[in-house]
Amino acid sequence: MKKIFKFAIFIFLAFACPILIYYGEQKIKDVEEVPSLIEHQYELEQSFLSDIDNYSFDNPKVILNPYEISPLSALVIFKTNDLTTPTITIKGKDELSTYEHTFTQDNVHMLPIYGLYADTENEVTISISGKEKKLTIKTDPLPENFILSTKVTANKDKLNDDLYFFTPSSSGYTAAYDVNGDVRWYLNDYFIWDINRLNNGHLLLSSNRLINNPYYMTGLVEMDLLGKIYTEYSLPGGYHHDVFEMPNNNLLVASDNFDSGTVEDYVVEIDRTTGEIVKTFDLNDILPTDAAQSENWASYDWFHNNSVWYDEKTNSITLSGRHMDAVINIDYKSGTLNWIIGDSTNWPSEYQKYFFTPKDENFEWQWSQHAAMITPEGYVFIFDNGNNRSKNKDEYIDAKDNYSRGVMYKIDTNDMTIETVWEYGKERGSDYYSPYISDVDYLEYNHYIVHSGGHSIVDGKVSNSPAGFSNTDSLNSITTELLNDEIIFEIELPTNNYRVEKMNLYSKDIYSTGIGKSLGNMGITKTDGKRKLILFSKNGDSILEKYNISFTKESDRLVFTGTFTKEDKVSIILNRMSSQKNYNVIISKKPYAAMCVDLFNEDSNSDSITVTKYINDLGLHDRYEIYLKINGKIYKMNKAVTFK
Repeated sequence: MKKIFKFAIFIFLAFACPILIYYGEQKIKDVEEVPSLIEHQYELEQSFLSDIDNYSFDNPKVILNPYEISPLSALVIFKTNDLTTPTITIKGKDELSTYEHTFTQDNVHMLPIYGLYADTENEVTISISGKEKKLTIKTDPLPENFILSTKVTANKDKLNDDLYFFTPSSSGYTAAYDVNGDVRWYLNDYFIWDINRLNNGHLLLSSNRLINNPYYMTGLVEMDLLGKIYTEYSLPGGYHHDVFEMPNNNLLVASDNFDSGTVEDYVVEIDRTTGEIVKTFDLNDILPTDAAQSENWASYDWFHNNSVWYDEKTNSITLSGRHMDAVINIDYKSGTLNWIIGDSTNWPSEYQKYFFTPKDENFEWQWSQHAAMITPEGYVFIFDNGNNRSKNKDEYIDAKDNYSRGVMYKIDTNDMTIETVWEYGKERGSDYYSPYISDVDYLEYNHYIVHSGGHSIVDGKVSNSPAGFSNTDSLNSITTELLNDEIIFEIELPTNNYRVEKMNLYSKDIYSTGIGKSLGNMGITKTDGKRKLILFSKNGDSILEKYNISFTKESDRLVFTGTFTKEDKVSIILNRMSSQKNYNVIISKKPYAAMCVDLFNEDSNSDSITVTKYINDLGLHDRYEIYLKINGKIYKMNKAVTFK
């Protein structure tokens, strides 16, 4: 009798379920899909190129912010009957803030205009064969929260017209300032971490999308100063802190292996043409993870790599481990350890042979350093943040008595000795002290930039706390350019800035039209492997407002957000006839003790936490209905998502 009953139930479900599914699908709406930035920019481009034949030298088309993320740029379009060579001039306040560039010969002219002033009727002149066309390009004001310089020192006799490009930390925009401290370029979306000029003239920055909290981005974007993206590189472990363009044009990237349970201890090389990972370096296989712990050390963030540098002469990679107070060098081919710069206290005996011995008794080690690089002379150039200046807590130096510096070490790998050949910043004391982030740059011999980017005042005193970890009275960054030990430029900004690069606006004729490329992927999102019974699920409309739930479909992933308490148990169910995928949503967050960017923290308080869950499209195909399981109850969200 029981067998007959079970068979009847089976027959009922076999016939009823397709009917129910069909009926249900009539009410199910597809999740809103937002185009990628690359797709959106291509649509914009097709629109403004559609009538190019209508514009001449005397009547050019002027498009302010053509790709919608670079407000102080413009594109001037026109055609000439003959092949001509246009020159543009963007008028500034003086000679060093006036920019001029001559383009290559053509009869179809698409001229990028960089370096406009905000909230200004900018004067731009185009010259062709002795003829001039004067344009006035009116720009919008800067955003209300934009950071303006508070102090600028400039010896203009020793400067050129390069700009200083800053990337933000606690707040602000990626922006460029001229020798007068005026803003001449910025991005109105969050592209952070390092900013580099590639050999082809484009810029390389982080993507503007998170892959994981607190600040791990999906990858990198190659763009020009108009903000047009030519290539987006996505990585399974995302990107943080630093990237290096290698001689073979590949990219050496500070990334993560989220499967390992630790972060900021993984470096990958990605093929520039395909986006594929061709080589990996896992520091868990190279270093002891529990040695030489700095104040900010954590078991999951034991190394905290904040820079990547490849040296062709030695075929080696130099990395900066903030949480070990150590700069390390590894062999590119084998991945084995070559040397370590830092105080060897609390390192295992088998690693002592990798450390250097100071030649000078007054020699000082670096602490919690950033931006390690190898100069053309073979010196190791770093920003020594100086946190505590000891491994021994009894010997810690207070922030008010501390200092940061740019320092250059000469090392001898034969006799394993080290000496200081140059430094700057110690003499400025706590006013120049930056307990996190910051940068150094080598421009040429005896011509350097030292960027103290993370100065903070808490309760009226210089603090060791990065922005976001305490209520700061004020923030500041000081960027100093030195030539033969003379300060030729200095700019102060009332915020914390991650890095700075000195670059020209016009490096090459690098603008071109066409849709950008999306390379690489973010990997397959892990499931919990359990199938859940959804037949008797509840209507999810009732919980949308309660938990502030939303779903969005990006080109390569589903994005879920909601607001929950730490006690809530939440999972996402994607269901279709032949398969089901279940994804746990982690509500509680790890207390990242040395977070360098607090900009991307999820909103949280004692009562609730707003979280985001990303489900990548890799490995998913077809259309799935969306369900949520919250505290043991399953809700049908009356939404579906399609993965192509």
